[in-house]
Amino acid sequence: MSTATDAPPRSGPDDGRAIRFPAYGPIDAVLGYGLFYVVVDSATPAIVDVLTEALPEASPSLVGLGLAITLWGVLAVTVLEHLRRQLAALGVLTHAAVRPRRPARLHTSLIRLVGHLIAAVVAGFVAAWTFDTALETIVSSIPVVAALEVEALVPVEIAVLIVFFVSFGIAARSVDRLIIGSVRAVLGLVA
Repeated sequence: MSTATDAPPRSGPDDGRAIRFPAYGPIDAVLGYGLFYVVVDSATPAIVDVLTEALPEASPSLVGLGLAITLWGVLAVTVLEHLRRQLAALGVLTHAAVRPRRPARLHTSLIRLVGHLIAAVVAGFVAAWTFDTALETIVSSIPVVAALEVEALVPVEIAVLIVFFVSFGIAARSVDRLIIGSVRAVLGLVA
């Protein structure tokens, strides 16, 4: 006795295999790269000073070029990764971060969108409030860490730095979820 059927496999919006588009992550990536750029730009003089002191044969312009190449490399990898993620959301490629949607939750709920909005506002406020101190801590910590004088680090400033990065991460993810969820909701109304 055979249990195989000749019917083609069922595929459609409610079969549990439909892919969500657009995929989450591009807004988070843009904000994260923007922060990375600001940190590298602000820390470049300190990094140049430390590296030219440690490696006298390295010119300051060469160190600056290395940092610029790093920025472009990180940008290229980020763009390619998110292009791959969006193509996976369209079903062209596969990507571990893009999962098939469950039929019970085809669209982002209003409660989730409001939750992401609240998280974005609160975490964004904390990140904005701690940004200057965190950036100053990063820049001032470079020579201290390079000289291995870790005891010179101020614990309160390190705590503010940690609070900044956690709140920035929450805000960036929440903004991403809010915007992409809204786009998905609009696309769901149109489709």
